[in-house]
Amino acid sequence: MAARALAAGVLAGATSALALRLLRDTPPGGEGLWDRTNHAGQTVTLLEGPAFVAGSALAAVPAGPGPVVAALGAGALGALDDLAGDARSKGLKGHLSALASGEVTTGVVKILGLGVAGVLSAALVDARRGATVRDGGPTAFDTVVGGAVIAGAANLLNLLDLRPGRALKAAVIAGALTAADPRAEVASGAAVGAAAALLGPDLAGETMLGDTGANSAGALLGSAFVARSGRRGRLGALAVLSALTLASERVSFTKVIEATPGLRELDALGRA
Repeated sequence: MAARALAAGVLAGATSALALRLLRDTPPGGEGLWDRTNHAGQTVTLLEGPAFVAGSALAAVPAGPGPVVAALGAGALGALDDLAGDARSKGLKGHLSALASGEVTTGVVKILGLGVAGVLSAALVDARRGATVRDGGPTAFDTVVGGAVIAGAANLLNLLDLRPGRALKAAVIAGALTAADPRAEVASGAAVGAAAALLGPDLAGETMLGDTGANSAGALLGSAFVARSGRRGRLGALAVLSALTLASERVSFTKVIEATPGLRELDALGRA
């Protein structure tokens, strides 16, 4: 990574770790509000999510308002689902089925909100790039596609947050790959730094990102990708994200990972 990415990562990591410690010492609304039971029956806290949002958003400021809006907007929508969500409706299909029955779930609000936040973030990212349509810069269509990529990335990372450390590892890998471009290095570095700093307690089964942190991490990484890509790259990314999201309705990502050599070992690495 370049120096700016490294600096963003260090700031994000230090801030996220400090925020998690302070939040766990004095949980807003009390511990019970943030405690959940994970797949292994252990009690974990969702306070890792707000800690990630705080650290990554602060470190992403030099990248411009686009990535900050992505991190904060997706994090806020995730918090709505974490704290007020109805567990009866799950997945894209479940929420859309509820909407068809006249029920507006927090999941539906989050889906629509992620779309709006994604387009706003993409618009800010594209404006910062400074190129006009005549110069080959992004058009309104490109911005909308970019917004969909940001929203889709937020949703995908949330789908991975089903085992300790899985979503954070994905964020570190995706961020490291995206940071190779100068236009994305700060936002990517912020995501990588915050994820790396929070990986320890997550792998230990003490904390988890929840929708708050996972949506924020995915959206931040999505905004970094949008900053470095043109129409072809955005359309390709959207196709992949859409395919994975639709596949998740029928296929268990956990079963696929556990049945795939290499992925299985990487997924389990460091887990208590």
